[in-house]
Parts: sequence; C-alpha cells; structure tokens
Amino acid sequence: MIKAVLFDLDGTLVDTAPDMGGALNNLLVEEGFAPLPLESIRPYVSRGGLVLTQLGFGEHVDELEIEPLRLRYLQHYREIVADNSVLFDGFEEILRWLQDNHINWGIVTNKPEWLTTPLLEQLNLRSPVVICGDTLEYRKPHPMPLQVAADKLGIDCQQCIYLGDDQRDMIAGNAAGMKTVIAAYGYIEPDTNLQDWKADGIINHPRELLDHCLLSC
Repeated sequence: MIKAVLFDLDGTLVDTAPDMGGALNNLLVEEGFAPLPLESIRPYVSRGGLVLTQLGFGEHVDELEIEPLRLRYLQHYREIVADNSVLFDGFEEILRWLQDNHINWGIVTNKPEWLTTPLLEQLNLRSPVVICGDTLEYRKPHPMPLQVAADKLGIDCQQCIYLGDDQRDMIAGNAAGMKTVIAAYGYIEPDTNLQDWKADGIINHPRELLDHCLLSC
C-alpha cells in the first residue's frame, strides 16, 4: 500500500528549464558567445550545473576552465532561480489529491540546498520533507537520500513511489526498494531507451501519476 510519493525536483515536479537555461545563456553572452536555444538546453537540465556548463562551453574551453565557469553559472542561476519556473501542469491538483487522501509527499533532489530553498519558497511549495544534494553524505544515484526521506515521513520504502526524469532517480529508487516511475515529460535526451532504466512505470503527463497511486492504494 502506497503511503507517500517522493518527487525529483527539476524536470519532474517543477519546470526549471527556463531559468536554468536562461542562466547559462546569460553566462554565455557575458563571455562573448551566442546564447543557445532553450530546446537544445532542456534535455540536459536534470543533469545539473556541470553538464550544462559543459554543454555551453565544452568546445571552447579546456577542462581546467570548466569549474570556475560552473561556479559562475550557479551564481547567475541563483539570481533568477524562480523568475520563470513553474509547477508542471497538473501538480497543484495532484498535491491537493495526495493531501486529501492522507498520502504524504516529499522532494529528493541533487540540487544543493542554497538553490532549492529559495526556489521552493518563491513557488510557495511547502513540502513535508526535502532532501537536497548536500543534505547527506551521499546523493542520488545512492539510495540513502530516498531512505532518509521515507524515514522522516515515518514509512517504509516499500510504501513509497519515487517519480523522476533521470536514470539516477530510477537507480536510487530501485535500490531503496521503492516503486519507481519515470516522468517521461521531463528533461530526457532524445532517443533515450527508457526501458533500460528498469522502472515500474512511465508517465507522459503528471496527472497519470494518480493512476499509479490509485492502483497501489
């Protein structure tokens, strides 16, 4: 019986691509390069700041220069962290349904706390539990963040669904013993074989998550 749903953040619960992509383009322009189309950035957003910085600068700079650029990228992103980010369509209804049906929910993300907290505050998202990428010794794909989130909610991992849009999410969720569901509407590279992720389910729109909850409750 499912008693909680845990969500990845970027590309799963919140559409942060406009701001994460915007921050990369701000940095590119600052460095004298042309901005990239958002659609070319979007599939890589869930993979974090390093991958995005490499996407923007990889062919222009050597490996030693990437880390300073990554840090500057994160500062640019913090300045606009929730300017254009929104909940994916349907999640206001889903979170209300979970609350009405006494099913807990939480967020487990690899995003650091100093970026996660202001984003959630500006979106007025009050999650009962939030585990960030720097909350614990390990982050996804290690199962510990999911296990700790379940423990904080007072339930067993087997009573949780974990929804995410990256293979790391499925690796972590499966290792924790949770029911894993892929957010196929999220930031996934084209031609990805989602069957390789060995999830329990795939959804193409957030509202389809309710079907998984109803079947498991």
